[in-house]
Amino acid sequence: MSDSKLGVAFICVHNSCRSQIAEALGKHYASDVFESYSAGTEANPQINHDAVRLMKKLYNIDMEQTQYSKLLDDIPPADVVITMGCNVECPYPPAKHREDWGLDDPTGKSDEEFKKVFASIGIKVQELKEKLKAWK
Repeated sequence: MSDSKLGVAFICVHNSCRSQIAEALGKHYASDVFESYSAGTEANPQINHDAVRLMKKLYNIDMEQTQYSKLLDDIPPADVVITMGCNVECPYPPAKHREDWGLDDPTGKSDEEFKKVFASIGIKVQELKEKLKAWK
């Protein structure tokens, strides 16, 4: 983690869909303010195919080239932890600030449901960016 940037960890159980989307959009929208990471308590062998496909289509970001499924121990300690709304016991790593975004998992649902999650995450990432700018 850079001395000048805060570290933000987007956390979900499997680190295969919502947290990966948040990491990618964090890098896309807020890399000037914070470093984005994602992780989970369980790793999946690959990122959700629909998330990868739509990220390429909507943002021209290839998550398979820039990201992979990680466990909590695989990322640096974070200043901010964002949980996605796991609907089970979300991981609880230490942090100065934490939020739960309460997002429904779009896995197995339509592209429209995925697009809603992408839009929600994009808005929340930009709101987080503005909030963290004020910390500096």
